[in-house]
Amino acid sequence: MVAAIVLVDTMFYAAIAPLLPYYSHHFHLAKSQAGVLAASYAAGTLLGSIPAGWFAARVGVRSTVLSGLGLMIAASLAFGFATAVGLLDAARFVQGIGGAASWAAGMAWLIDRAPANRRGEVIGGTLAAAIAGALLGPVLGTAAVQTTPKFVFSIVAVIGVGLLMWTLAEQAPPPRREASLQGFKPALREPRVLAGMWLTMLAALLYGTLAVLAPLRLSHLGARNVTVGAAFLCGAAIAALCSPLVGRLADRRGWRVPVVAGLSLSTVWVLLLALPRAVAPLFAVVVVADVVFGVPYAPAGAMISDGAQRVGLEQAVGFGLFNLAWAGGQVLGGAGGAGLAQATADAVPYSLLAALCLVTVAAVARRRPAQGAGGPPRWLPGGSP
Repeated sequence: MVAAIVLVDTMFYAAIAPLLPYYSHHFHLAKSQAGVLAASYAAGTLLGSIPAGWFAARVGVRSTVLSGLGLMIAASLAFGFATAVGLLDAARFVQGIGGAASWAAGMAWLIDRAPANRRGEVIGGTLAAAIAGALLGPVLGTAAVQTTPKFVFSIVAVIGVGLLMWTLAEQAPPPRREASLQGFKPALREPRVLAGMWLTMLAALLYGTLAVLAPLRLSHLGARNVTVGAAFLCGAAIAALCSPLVGRLADRRGWRVPVVAGLSLSTVWVLLLALPRAVAPLFAVVVVADVVFGVPYAPAGAMISDGAQRVGLEQAVGFGLFNLAWAGGQVLGGAGGAGLAQATADAVPYSLLAALCLVTVAAVARRRPAQGAGGPPRWLPGGSP
């Protein structure tokens, strides 16, 4: 059930890739405006992350998931029938709030049933479903371009109604009525939570920038919307297969191994994105980037979950922090990266991201965790990333 929810939510989110050139042409958007449209979902998630985690702990995961699905259904219909870019921005913003609720409550619901020694694998498996949604998103967006957004996003709304019915039929754990926002304070002093949040934000920065600049660059080089969608579809297909394996590796060998490998590759690959001058090589670089940029997600999610458990924080609230970090990275990567690229060149935000990856790899590799490969990270000077 949780996998189906995150798949549909991510599918709607990822549909924007082939739609960006379409809307840029239809509404005469500048690159920065396209970045705002792409980042509106993450902005809603950023605003809704902490309240969603608190609401799930206080009222219950089922009620929170139902609220998130309701917002997703309304946003789908609004996005399909919007006739102005402001309405598109607002619809994606509302969907982001709904996504924050669905993800925080859904992941907490899942962790409630998962064995502690398989947490990374279970999170990785759920993220694989989200990646499958990212795989189907470009197909959805391409279908909307080839037919009409009204038809395609009405279908998304109907699927959302089906998920509502499924959620009502599933057994849910009882809420903790005494949940308080004060519980965030000890979590934000826990090194494992802070490390997981930074890694989540960095991965989101990478992908948020890629999701705006790469489609626009492919379109500028002459690629059709179908080609843009195919690039992200291929990358997401490979990433969906890799995510559970990355989570399993993190469970068995510790978080450092996949994180160092993923960010080392990302350091090189994000620089390559600025080089191609033809569709075919850029297509290939985008496919690989889509895979390597997401490697830190499963280990980071497991770290946040473990850290939240150590300080007695509800899992729903912990995943609210995961959403907060992800959304912050997406907003900065989408809107900020696009704005910086418009003012300078695409190579500038890509170079800054490469520097962040390199610094993080150096910090992770500098000192080993004090309690073995899976122990709390010791590379956070002063308790902050």
